[in-house]
Amino acid sequence: MSKIGNDKPKTYKGKDMNQTHKIAGKVALIYIIIGVLWIFVSDYFSMTQAKSDVQIYAMFQHSKGWAFIFITGIFLYFLIRYWTGKMLRSQQEFNLKDEQYQSLFKHNPDCVIELNLEGNVVSINPEAEKLLGQHNDSLMGKNCNHLINWNEAEKISAFFTQSLQGEAVKFETTFQNMRNEKRIIRVTFLPIIVQSEMLGVYAIVRDITEVRREEELMVLSEKLSVIGHLAAAVAHEIRNPLTSLKGFVQLMDITKEVNPLHSDIMLKEIDRINIISSELLILGKKQDVAFRRIDLADSVQQVFTLMNAETNLNNIEMMLRIKTAEPISIMADSIELKQLFINIVKNSIEAIDENGEIDISLQIINDNAVISISDNGSGMEPERLERIGEPFYSTKEKGTGIGLAICRKIVHRLDGELDFESEVNKGTTVTIRIPLATGQE
Repeated sequence: MSKIGNDKPKTYKGKDMNQTHKIAGKVALIYIIIGVLWIFVSDYFSMTQAKSDVQIYAMFQHSKGWAFIFITGIFLYFLIRYWTGKMLRSQQEFNLKDEQYQSLFKHNPDCVIELNLEGNVVSINPEAEKLLGQHNDSLMGKNCNHLINWNEAEKISAFFTQSLQGEAVKFETTFQNMRNEKRIIRVTFLPIIVQSEMLGVYAIVRDITEVRREEELMVLSEKLSVIGHLAAAVAHEIRNPLTSLKGFVQLMDITKEVNPLHSDIMLKEIDRINIISSELLILGKKQDVAFRRIDLADSVQQVFTLMNAETNLNNIEMMLRIKTAEPISIMADSIELKQLFINIVKNSIEAIDENGEIDISLQIINDNAVISISDNGSGMEPERLERIGEPFYSTKEKGTGIGLAICRKIVHRLDGELDFESEVNKGTTVTIRIPLATGQE
């Protein structure tokens, strides 16, 4: 596994020495200029007095050296005092800034790791020590590569190189600390640039493990809410085939005969019950999100079958049109995808008062699978449409808005797009675009 970074760190002692040389050079130059001016002025005065008054000339010649020392000393005193004061004020400002930085570094609620150009740890703040389970001294000078999830090391190395070009880079990854805890982290690489020179990189790390768990709980809660909402409709849908089954069993009990036609109908009704109950069980099952290559048309068909129970109960006609004969393969999690479609169809059902229609279409446009779900329900005003998908904002009186917020999150994870078009009293169309799977993933 290659190390992050490959350049040698630079030193800035030379720059400090250059600054000192500049000040010393200025003092020397001023001293020379004063000396030259003094020679010209004093020689001119001496020549003038030599012609007019020999006694004044002799006194001037005797004292001009002392006068030069006195005048130059006073001038250089005020000059050096001015520069020294300026440097002290600059140093005080620097010390203040340094204290502010140290306070920000030590008390930052995020983990801060300072890296040199080779990717070696220069220092870490107390919050980073807690996350990593190691002290600053044990990490000093070590390459941060061993802190990174090994299967993402190349990607993170590329991000580090990008940050050395002067760009801020943000990404998410996982790692295992010294306490063998697997943590999900959000990392921002910030270049350290001093006097136009690249000195290293700050890694600002935020532990988002608990945030992700809370999101999962929110998704699960919404999922269970959907299942509860569907339960009554599904119970009604299952009751119909159960009634048929009961009738045929009673008939068989009376006639003591098995009619092949009746058996075939009974098996189909049992399959129908099995499909509906299986879909509910799968939807309610808690499992890790795992992206796989799936047939989108198959997933939409399964949701269509499941939601038919509720549309029939509400006297709503639902249609499904698949406008392409070729396979529609995407990379997604099957359960999340079904939850996405169920949430949107459920919203359409709730927007329809009576005798409504829901039209679901599926097609391929420009290497994207495009799913449109349209209804002829109550629709939404433009101001409400703008806020669709915000958590805890709902167009329904008793709604929480979490359902559509989760839909946006699911589509975002698929690198897709979710658009809403609506008109009051005419209905709403939800369009989902998901990139098709490529290669043999």
